[in-house]
Amino acid sequence: MGTIASLRRFQGFVERLSPENRAPFMPDVPGDWVPATRAPAGATLVYLYGGAFLVGSSRLFRFIARDFARAGFDVFTPDYRLAPEHIFPAALDDVLCAYKALLASRPGPIVLAGDSAGGGLAVSLMLRARDEGLPLPKAAALFSPWTDLAVAGPSARENEEKDALFTRRVILSGARSALGRTSGKNPLASPVYADLSGLPPLIVHAGRDEALRDDSARLVERARAAGVEVDFELWPDVPHAWQWMGFIPEARESRDKAIAFLKQKLAVGAAV
Repeated sequence: MGTIASLRRFQGFVERLSPENRAPFMPDVPGDWVPATRAPAGATLVYLYGGAFLVGSSRLFRFIARDFARAGFDVFTPDYRLAPEHIFPAALDDVLCAYKALLASRPGPIVLAGDSAGGGLAVSLMLRARDEGLPLPKAAALFSPWTDLAVAGPSARENEEKDALFTRRVILSGARSALGRTSGKNPLASPVYADLSGLPPLIVHAGRDEALRDDSARLVERARAAGVEVDFELWPDVPHAWQWMGFIPEARESRDKAIAFLKQKLAVGAAV
């Protein structure tokens, strides 16, 4: 747990530099609110951050929220409880609560985006919303989503020597911390095993050489088999969840493609 403690200390330092910015329309829901800085697209984007369910915070990912805000989205990044203190389904319960609060308080459509654990959490959130009969987001952008906490994808072994960040052992250790006694094949913890029918259009970007590549590829295969529209791209020579690495040009390119996809789906929905 020494690494997690070190990361959380760094996270706390960043948060002290970035004051909390609660959404004025739902001040009791923890998270960070970044209003659109350009002509709004008329939509709220919910960003779910990664961190293996162990680290992360809304303020730590504010720079990504600002990128979407500059594109015309009002952006809310909900905070959720972290493992190992809070195991599954704590994070899912928290983002569902935030989503329901947005539905009750915000006019206009909602879209989702998320990276790594946040990408998988975005899919799980849509599944919970679907099963509870709630209005679904109009579309979602998933960046290297972690969708299989059983770590059964072949790429977890095949790409161990290529992945700059993770080994299969490290991924399994994070999954055990996040799951507690829950099975890694629980479809809400690992949406690659879920019935994905009825989900909105998805754009999915993953690295060709990352250990979690097949978390995206298998999710896409199942989503398409269930009739879900998916725009899927495997990128060469990029690490896991590179979209938050602003110093590489592929980060901006991936985010720009996601923004264009989300706006296009919003335009289609508005025309229907």
